Amino acid sequence: MSRLALGTVQFGLNYGIANQGGQVLRPEAKSMLCFALANNIDTLDTAIAYGGSEQCLGEAGTQGFKLVTKLPKVPNDCEDVKSWIKEQVTASLFRLGVTNVYGLLLHQSDQLLGSNGILVFQALQELKDNGQVQKVGISIYSPAELDLLIPKYRFDLVQAPFSLVDQRLYKTGWMQRLKNEDIEIHTRSAFLQGLLLMCKDDIPYMFSPWNELWDKWYRWLSENEVSAVQACLAFSLSFPEIDRVVIGADNQSQLAQIVSATNKSLDVYLPDLHSNDQNLINPARWKLL
Repeated sequence: MSRLALGTVQFGLNYGIANQGGQVLRPEAKSMLCFALANNIDTLDTAIAYGGSEQCLGEAGTQGFKLVTKLPKVPNDCEDVKSWIKEQVTASLFRLGVTNVYGLLLHQSDQLLGSNGILVFQALQELKDNGQVQKVGISIYSPAELDLLIPKYRFDLVQAPFSLVDQRLYKTGWMQRLKNEDIEIHTRSAFLQGLLLMCKDDIPYMFSPWNELWDKWYRWLSENEVSAVQACLAFSLSFPEIDRVVIGADNQSQLAQIVSATNKSLDVYLPDLHSNDQNLINPARWKLL
């Protein structure tokens, strides 16, 4: 079975700094799902907040896939937290055309630290107990979130950013700690939203403060005659602790390129590009650059 998972934010939104095709249309989404299944990709990653992504998946058909979706933050004025969460999940299952999902993650883990944190977690556990959800967990933006949450809650699955540039999950020791706790690990942003796949001349000017890093990256690619896709995936897949590497694609052709890249062996050392600069490794900050 492939360790890749197909991220489907593009099925519902025009997403990604390198995206030139816009939102994936229904026929293309269906072909991508067929291609994924044929290539042993068994996991789809979506979220309630991804526009029409869940609806698109439900219409295209998700038989044969494990589905992981994410719950948005409970509104501040919500009077019945558990009912709100259960209604959201019921609607999500309806859109997806299924009776249960493999994983349900909180899109914003900090809600577990708020006054309703216990209620939120209890609601997740109840959904698990009644068979609508197999695994519950969190989607994080920084491993620092785990410092606060792991001592308080028991998760089955954690999704985190991880790439050649953002190596915090490994460097902080959290990757091994999660594995020791028998928590499933899914990583995303292997391509840093497509930034690492761009031609050098196409990198937006706002990323010029990191020109030294780009120079190192493109020099390495050129000297080793390796594609950016192959190098990025080889890095994430070289960590056996990672159960699934979530990748996005704008069309079937891109997906085929990604699958092909994972089938090639890489026998050269990858460049050290890791950075702790939040303005680079956190795409939420890019709009402030």
